[in-house]
Amino acid sequence: MRCRMPRWIIHVDMDAFYASVEQRDNPELRGKPVIVGGSPEQRGVVSAASYEARKFGVHSAMPSVTARRLCPQGAFLPVRMDRYAEVSCQIRQILLSFTPVIEPLSLDEAFLDVTGSLRLLGSAEAVGRQIKARVREELQLTASVGIAPNKFLAKLASDLRKPDGFVVVREDEKEAFLAPLPVSRVWGVGKVTEAELHKLGVMTIGDLRRLPLSALKGKFGQAAEALHELALGIDEREVVTEAESKSIGSEVTFPVDIADVAELQRTLLRLCEEVGARLRHEGVQGRTVTLKIRFPDFTTITRRVTLPSPTDLTEDLYAQSRQLLEARAGLKGRAVRLVGVSASNLGAKGVQQLPLFPEPRQAKLREVARAVDAIRRKAGDQAIVRASLIEKAEKRKRTARNSNHVAS
Repeated sequence: MRCRMPRWIIHVDMDAFYASVEQRDNPELRGKPVIVGGSPEQRGVVSAASYEARKFGVHSAMPSVTARRLCPQGAFLPVRMDRYAEVSCQIRQILLSFTPVIEPLSLDEAFLDVTGSLRLLGSAEAVGRQIKARVREELQLTASVGIAPNKFLAKLASDLRKPDGFVVVREDEKEAFLAPLPVSRVWGVGKVTEAELHKLGVMTIGDLRRLPLSALKGKFGQAAEALHELALGIDEREVVTEAESKSIGSEVTFPVDIADVAELQRTLLRLCEEVGARLRHEGVQGRTVTLKIRFPDFTTITRRVTLPSPTDLTEDLYAQSRQLLEARAGLKGRAVRLVGVSASNLGAKGVQQLPLFPEPRQAKLREVARAVDAIRRKAGDQAIVRASLIEKAEKRKRTARNSNHVAS
């Protein structure tokens, strides 16, 4: 009887991707704290922070005004989504030279299944080192690489020694690898779940592995089995290629649970900007818009809507996802741990299914989108700012002045 070939999964995670691209493109920024995101004056949010900025406590999803207070000497730069999408495609081409089985998670990270490529390429470790070398040599960027028998372990491995990390976890090493890690590193364990596990005396993944499954079920119900399997290092999920998933999306996990609907809407707009830019860059359009929400107890819901015709416009994506958020997500004041947006039902690349007589508004928006993409590619996302966002920011400033309250 032949045994199943051991799987080898690689997780590639670019280091501080947006900020690193900016430092590469402008050598004067190298070695300096760089914060990429919305303007502090317009209540923007940090999209990425260089490792130099992180030393001051700056991190992604933080309000830009807070980042400026922590790191006033930092270089605050607008998001250039088209530029990052362009570099992401260059990274993708490098990865595709090793295997076609690639699952992009965002512009800056992806899973690869290299199991079927090893006869030609050698060991998974050799492949991982070649990926790192080519990214450095061809793009002047660094990537952290984790290699393991499954996605969960590979992701943990890539996070362990950032930046420029390289960690291999073999099947017979997974127990020792997982045991000392804090239980919060298990997928799905947020602040609330972590606190409940701490009450059970579970501080590490090793503690979680030793806890009887019956005790977990009594506390977490159906989610207990997934927690138990991950604690054992078991993860049977396959690497799903973009062609198989037929969707392009982006999501963000907040460092602190968010209950402010306005903050969720701003994050939603930023995600729709990224998804729209990727759709246009790939030359595809989506008919179905999906909103993903994860609550602090790691309950996850998805809500979707199918449009009459496909789109690649940020305005359409945001209008639909915002409607889903407000009308069908059932927030009712609940805090949110993760929010994501994706477009699926994609039209074939280069074959966009436009109606025979497009609405004038859609045609105009598409024309404007192309022009905005070109300008932002050269000058950054803040070169053109949506008037509605400026108006909201000014209104908040006036309200703050009228109430004699200075926002921190």
